[in-house]
Amino acid sequence: MNKLAKWGLTLPATIAVVILLVIPVILTIATTFGEAKGPFSTYAAFFNSGFRVNILIRTLKIALITTAISLVVGFLAAYVIAQMPGRLKSLAIIAAVFPLLTGVVVRSFAWLIILGKNGIVNDALTGLGIIAEPLSMLYTEGSVIVAMVYLFVPLMILTLTGVLEGIPRDVVEASSSLGAKPVATFLQVILPLAVPGLIVGAVLVFTGSFTSYATPQLLGGERQMMMGTLLYQRAMVTFDWVGASTVAAIMVVITIAVVAIMSRMARRLNPMAV
Repeated sequence: MNKLAKWGLTLPATIAVVILLVIPVILTIATTFGEAKGPFSTYAAFFNSGFRVNILIRTLKIALITTAISLVVGFLAAYVIAQMPGRLKSLAIIAAVFPLLTGVVVRSFAWLIILGKNGIVNDALTGLGIIAEPLSMLYTEGSVIVAMVYLFVPLMILTLTGVLEGIPRDVVEASSSLGAKPVATFLQVILPLAVPGLIVGAVLVFTGSFTSYATPQLLGGERQMMMGTLLYQRAMVTFDWVGASTVAAIMVVITIAVVAIMSRMARRLNPMAV
């Protein structure tokens, strides 16, 4: 009876996921194999195009760099927050997640103002005499990465704060009492126990940055086009639905592969990780 009750509770959500997510993805991928030239002709056309391959490589590079920076910044911030007393910790978490209350487009436009030739950064650098002329910081990989890190670090902080709070203080104190230095305690005790949170945060940041559209479009433009922008262009500008489905299928496969690799790394680093 308990098993039937569990199945009864999960069945509506399972059906919704299958109808709204699984079936549309399967149908999208299926359309890429229906070409008269052959089942894999659309994928061959994609990978035979140097322009599209460069977009894929650029997207992977930006997503991985964003994930790496977000891991470091988010872990340090979450570690500091986890050590704070109750009320101060609550305020710090609110401050960390406050940017999430603003839309992605609005936050991306803010970076246009910050990094523009007449923006805050250039005005400060020219005012201090560090540079003679404004720098062209927009429409570069660097501007996209900075904005992406700003977008996704709050997710990393939220994920890691709970994990770090869950590490028993007795374990850390035992390590110190046995003569381990703070660096050794961090590397051999805290970091391994935080691996599950690191993997979950890395997956969230990677998938978000790899599939992002608004930020690369606004801060990267045509010169720094990414896969999300290419997908939109194929579907809504040229109305090439098969080409757009091909781009979507490649993004799905790469995302699943990266998630699988991260999960495997988690199991190697920590047997308790999922």
